[in-house]
Amino acid sequence: MSQPLQLPLSVQLRDDATFANYYPGPNEPLVKMLDPDRCADGIAPESFLYLYGASGVGCSHLLQAACHQVDRLGYRSAYLPMDEMVDYPPRVIEGFDAMELVCLDNIEAIGGNAAWEEAIFNLFNELRERGKRLFVASSCPPRQLPLELPDLVSRLSWGVVFQVMPLSDHDKVMALRLRAHLRGLELSEEVAKFILNRSPRTMQDLFGVLARLDGASLRAKRKLSIPFVKEVMGW
Repeated sequence: MSQPLQLPLSVQLRDDATFANYYPGPNEPLVKMLDPDRCADGIAPESFLYLYGASGVGCSHLLQAACHQVDRLGYRSAYLPMDEMVDYPPRVIEGFDAMELVCLDNIEAIGGNAAWEEAIFNLFNELRERGKRLFVASSCPPRQLPLELPDLVSRLSWGVVFQVMPLSDHDKVMALRLRAHLRGLELSEEVAKFILNRSPRTMQDLFGVLARLDGASLRAKRKLSIPFVKEVMGW
């Protein structure tokens, strides 16, 4: 069995990129397919999934969460952000067909790079032949990728293709409350709505506000009330 080479850069999974702190909203069917714990045999049934969506909807989070779950079950996985990997020779992924799961994020970054397009095409085939799994994420559907290798476009169009949908305002409130709960904070719906109405509405910004409030709450030993949020955030 071939062994993967050591990657020449640090590709780390975020500790907070888990299914537990991802509020799925309209993406519940996708999360069920990605999360091995939701499958009877412990391994997700789909061997290939393609996710796409606008920035901030959580594609990267979901790929990393899938890797965390597979690792926890005792299998090997790899998360590869292709916007970082494309600057390195494709040989860095030699042997990755031995992984139980390979996740390729920002696949559009390899568009026009013939060597990488061929390497990913070959990896797709090798994983499929070995019964392993490949999850891919991008900002656009497979047919809109800026790829020059037609066979790779064809492969990426196989299997299940999901558009990851943004959360509604109601879902963003629920996501904030879930993340606060996991931090050990009590965040009422009223305060969560107040934050949503004052903060930039991307989930990254909202979670950034929550992190800031968490630290301030701990230092001041105060609960998250609207007056306290106004004081900390200057709103």
